[in-house]
Amino acid sequence: MTERMTAAQLRAGQEAQARAKNPKYGNKRVKTEDGDFDSQREAGRWESLKLLQRAGQITDLKRQVKIPLMGRDGPLLTETGRQRFYVADFTYFDVALGIPVVEDSKGARTKEYLLKKSVCAAQGITVKET
Repeated sequence: MTERMTAAQLRAGQEAQARAKNPKYGNKRVKTEDGDFDSQREAGRWESLKLLQRAGQITDLKRQVKIPLMGRDGPLLTETGRQRFYVADFTYFDVALGIPVVEDSKGARTKEYLLKKSVCAAQGITVKET
């Protein structure tokens, strides 16, 4: 006789496997009062930026901002026709320099990241790496 598994048991097993996976680049996800971060580096940088905002050196601090990727002839699309985006770790306005800043907290510079950074540069958006 074969044992059968319920859908709930299957989902619970899949969730446990997903949690047990080691991150590809060795980063450790961090949960803080401000939310979840992909790495300790990103969480630490967020804390530093919050201090700079309290000191008045930066304003309009945001996390995980989607920037649409545009080409010469319009938006860059996936194979299924959806708009492609670059998701910046942080954006803010630097008061001293008088410019908006797009920042990414990077441990590993993947090929996909470098491509998206290049497309952003072609759009006039400079991505600051920390």
